[in-house]
This record gives sequence, C-alpha cells and structure tokens, in this order.
Amino acid sequence: MAVLKVKFTKTKRDKLAQILWILNWISVVSGIILFSLGLFLKIEIKKRNEVMAKGDVNSVPNMLISVGVIACIINFLGGKICYDCSDANKFSRWKLVMLPYIVCTSCFTFCILVGALMCYTMRNELEESLYLGLRDAIKFYKDTDIPGRCFLKKTVDMLQIGFQCCGNNGFRDWFEIQWVSARYLNMASKEVVDRLKSNVDGKFLVDGVPFSCCNPSSPRPCIQYQLTNNSAHYNYDFLTEELNIWVKGCREALLDYYTAIMRSIGIAALLIWLFELSVLIGVRYLQTAMKNVLLLGDLEGESDGWLLENSFVETAKYNINIIKNLGKANQISTVSGMNDPNIDVQNTDCGKTNVITKSIPAAS
Repeated sequence: MAVLKVKFTKTKRDKLAQILWILNWISVVSGIILFSLGLFLKIEIKKRNEVMAKGDVNSVPNMLISVGVIACIINFLGGKICYDCSDANKFSRWKLVMLPYIVCTSCFTFCILVGALMCYTMRNELEESLYLGLRDAIKFYKDTDIPGRCFLKKTVDMLQIGFQCCGNNGFRDWFEIQWVSARYLNMASKEVVDRLKSNVDGKFLVDGVPFSCCNPSSPRPCIQYQLTNNSAHYNYDFLTEELNIWVKGCREALLDYYTAIMRSIGIAALLIWLFELSVLIGVRYLQTAMKNVLLLGDLEGESDGWLLENSFVETAKYNINIIKNLGKANQISTVSGMNDPNIDVQNTDCGKTNVITKSIPAAS
C-alpha cells in the first residue's frame, strides 16, 4: 500500500510543477546563503588561526561551503526538470533521470542536516584547539626577536584588548610563565638576579600581567604588577578590584564568540534543511504522478502520486534484500553437498557404454 497517496489532476500536476520550479530557484539562493555562511565562518577562524592549534576546526565551514555549492548545482538542475514536467512529452526524456535525481537530492539534504548538527557539536573540538593554541601563544609572548614568533605579542595584545580578556583561563596564567624578554631584564639589578635564581627553571616570574589586560573602565590607574600583594598598593584589595583588569580568560571569550556564530549558522542551516526537504517531497510527488500518468496512457486524466510505493516496512525489507544480494552477484552457484563447480555441466550420452577397442597390427 502506497504511503501518503495523493490524487492529481492535470491542473494540479501543472501547478505543482510550476511551484517546484520557483522553489528550486529559491533553493539555489539558499545554497548561496549556505556557501556564504561557511565562507564567513572559515574567514573568522582564519583571523585567529595564530591562537588555535591545528585540528579539525575547519570541518564545519568546509562542509557548509561544499553543501552550498552542491545545492546550487542540484537545485538548478531540479528547476529545469520541474519546468519540463509541466509537459508530459518533455517529461519522457527526464523519466529515467528523476529517480536517481531524487536519491542524490535525498543524500544532499541529509548532508545539510549533518552540517547543521555539526555546528552544535564542534564546541569541544574548538575549545581544545583554543586551549592549546592560546597556551603556546602566551608561552612565546616574550619572543619578539625570534622569527616566526615575533608577531605573537601583538596578536595576543590585540586579542585581549578586542575580546576584553586576559590569559588563557584567566589572568593568573601570566603568573606561571616568563612573559618579559630577557633582553629587557636588567641583569645588574639584584632583585632581577634573585628572582631568576629563586626559580628552578631560571625563569623571571612575576605576579603581573601585560598592559593589554588592563580594563579602561577602571576608576584607578591600572595595576599590572604585584596584583596579589595588597600592601604594595594603597586602598587595594585584589579580591574585590574586578574592574582593574579583565577577569575572563581569552579561551572562554573566544569560545563564546564562535559558539554564538555557529549557533546562528546552525539555525539557518536547519531552516534551509526543512525547506529543501519540503522541495524534495514535492519533487517526489511530481515524479510518481507523472510516471503513473504515462503508464495509464491518458495525459489529460488523473494519476496518483505518493512518497513510497509500499509501506515503510516493506520498503525497508526490499532495500535490505538488495544490499544483501549485492555481494552474491559474483558467486559461483554450487549444488548442496558438492564443491565441484562443474557438477552442473551435463554429460553427453552417446548410448555406448562399453566400447571395445581393437589394436592395429604392426607392420611386419
């Protein structure tokens, strides 16, 4: 029994073909939107590629870009097919193409759903990439005179100013690394030498942060050094002076930024998926209705259209049997209990079971 069977007159078939022609062109625009969203996300990730570890963070934008391009091609072809389906004579040349086109469109529509869901599942990968990338960027912050790292100081400073953040997880991350280059340390100073000797690794560690961590909204001049020493500053308590420097870590700030972008892109992709799914259903109805009207031979008469010719269970069993039989196509047939592939070859019986051979006498 057909699933969701609908009866179509010639007028309804023509209207359906015209509507689907328009919807396919709208789908081309939706494909351009998907491509643009993927490109936008790729550019935003590329902007901060210096503070991200290498990973699969580009999988989502690449997926959206690919799906967007495919959407334009498939829906452009779909528009041409639906336009010709208003004429039964023109439909005959697309009759063999329609079913493979619907199968390909179904796979493509599923890819849109996967891309939309990936926007919501990318957060963990992005968080790990940001954590590792920011850790290395802060570690090499002081290397302003080393090729390949000299740009990191500016990158981190601009990042902390732009996103109003400090450190990787927070401002205390700067306490654990030497972020002042050795070329700017006065080795004649006893305080500097003592601080270097007090550290096992010989690093110059201070409870201070770079200037880019300062909050311009602070009512007092920014305190960058001895942040945890209340006695070093007048009327100061580092536990309550939240306006002095940025408290939020840059990993959290960037993660919130990209999560908001991907959430918006995911919603847009889901809406496009629903729209593409509705177009696919309409094309399926048009294909079955046009196929049945050709079988009936009455181009002006009514015809049935459906989503599935049989029930869901029967369709599933049919497809499973096809998959099972794919591997058996090249197997050699054998008889039960016999392993000789030539057992099925019939022998020719000439009616002579005992043939007496005579020896030819040798010449004397």
